[in-house]
Amino acid sequence: MTERDLSQEITDRCHFPMYGRYPITLVEGRGSRVRGTDGREYVDALAGIAVNALGHCHPAVVEALTSQAQQLIHCTNLYHTPVQARLAERLTALTGLDRVFFTNSGTEAVEGALKLARRWAGRQGRGARILSFTGCFHGRTMGALSAHTAKQREPFLPLVPGFEQLPFGDREALDRAVDDRTAAVIIEPVQGEGGVRAVPDEMLRDLRRLCDERGALLVLDEIQCGVGRTGRFNAHDHAGVKPDVLVLAKALGGGVPIGAVLACEDVAAAFTPGDHGTTFGGNPLACAAAEATLGVITAEDLPARAARVGEAFRAQLREAAATRPAIRDVRGRGLMIGVELAFAGKELVTDMMHRGVLGNCTAERVIRFVPALNIPEEDLDVIREVFLAAVDAAAARKETS
Repeated sequence: MTERDLSQEITDRCHFPMYGRYPITLVEGRGSRVRGTDGREYVDALAGIAVNALGHCHPAVVEALTSQAQQLIHCTNLYHTPVQARLAERLTALTGLDRVFFTNSGTEAVEGALKLARRWAGRQGRGARILSFTGCFHGRTMGALSAHTAKQREPFLPLVPGFEQLPFGDREALDRAVDDRTAAVIIEPVQGEGGVRAVPDEMLRDLRRLCDERGALLVLDEIQCGVGRTGRFNAHDHAGVKPDVLVLAKALGGGVPIGAVLACEDVAAAFTPGDHGTTFGGNPLACAAAEATLGVITAEDLPARAARVGEAFRAQLREAAATRPAIRDVRGRGLMIGVELAFAGKELVTDMMHRGVLGNCTAERVIRFVPALNIPEEDLDVIREVFLAAVDAAAARKETS
């Protein structure tokens, strides 16, 4: 039995059946290329779902991890560590917020933000209701899941009470819903799992004004769209707004698990020692990876690069779509790009894999491209060519079926 077959056999036998895994086993990655056990190389257009912001095994991240692992891997948050302090200072400076709490993942960051919002609301004598939007994805833990659609929530009922979901983009519904019963509104500036849908800048500005007028918190979930992905370090910078609470993860660690909850001073002050905490969040190893990742992103101005090459990539796809009815829409910001198809996209992702590109389909019909922010432009050319070849093949099959 080959190494690939053995790995897949063991996974099928021992792991929870959580993922619809593709039949390849990856063993090595460098930059925007990965290699399987069969020796085949693939261009990675997914980057661990917007995680590997610098590609695979970036030298700065590898060096930071190696150096930190030789000094201190973990200690409790009852003690200070230099690397966590440096990361906290850098991240608050980059976001313009005052305080940060580190977690292990995005969904943990959302849970922390929800607890903070309710703790703050309780101290203000406000209601505890949390408003979210259709198409959102904030994580899989019980609090985050409570913000999702009824279909996603139903198998795990009862969940956390006090959540209400509003239609995406419906300003009138939002205006009716935000009142003194509302602790916070949580929204992704660009929905990822919802089909790469960007909140219009004016709507985000309106939401900021509405929260200010009625005393609710604005919580921005930039787990997938933050840390430079949309062409600005913060996705909300496009709209010129500032959240009360911001959650980050995915790209923050350059491939190493770490998340963050950031807040302005008066909101952060709602938490006191013992209200929240973590064993592993903000550990020295993860903080070292994040510090190195942010260092490269800022030194090489990768958000600006993402804006430039992402716009060129979308323009090329739009040009190709003009003669392809199978492509209904090309959208996104920076290197967070969605292409909506006229048919379900799962088989197309498999075809792309066979042609040497790893991609992803979300919201049934949207092919999502979230490659490394420093992906070589020639690799983007390969992604585009393979994607269009797969679209043409799928369209031809449907014509003859």
